[in-house]
Amino acid sequence: MAASKYAVESIGTFFLVGAIGLTTIDPGGAGAWAPAAIAATLIAMIYAGGHISGAHYNPAVTAAVTIRGKCFLADAIPYIVAQCVGAAAAAFLVLYLKSGAKIEPRTYVPIPALIAEALFTFAMVFVILNVATAKANANNSHYGVSIGMIVLGGMLCVGPISGAVFNPAVALAFGLWGMVNWADLGPHLFGQFLGAIVAAIAFKMFVKE
Repeated sequence: MAASKYAVESIGTFFLVGAIGLTTIDPGGAGAWAPAAIAATLIAMIYAGGHISGAHYNPAVTAAVTIRGKCFLADAIPYIVAQCVGAAAAAFLVLYLKSGAKIEPRTYVPIPALIAEALFTFAMVFVILNVATAKANANNSHYGVSIGMIVLGGMLCVGPISGAVFNPAVALAFGLWGMVNWADLGPHLFGQFLGAIVAAIAFKMFVKE
């Protein structure tokens, strides 16, 4: 059963990262619809894997769900490894499918990028914890759409500021693609984990179960 959970985390992250790369690396056919295509893929994969693994597909989410008490620490590290494996596999497949594409590293101003990543990772994780883990919302049917919509909103709001990554596994793919220099990913990763941890603390403060 544990192996199934890890496999689903890898598969879901694979398709999320694949959607990001295929729509944002030129030639990308989605154009201005890229955020919608990414959000739609995420929503579908959440519904597909939520009942098996919780559909984290994001190491920052796994960290927050562990703090919240809905993921065992023994599962957290394998989840994160599975997510990173899925992200790396998707990244290399995208590079193969987009062979010949000219990828220029994007430069983001560190402090604004950190703030943007922290704010919208917080928002995303706060939504996830409330719609997918709170007893008051148990067995609801809107959790996947809610999560996809906050990610879509974040992409549209801060895409130019930080790239709207919100996910360390996606950051790994950005580095493998050469879309962001490895040395420039520090603010993204710090902001993502900071936002996720604060969201978990806020959830535990506000939601009494």
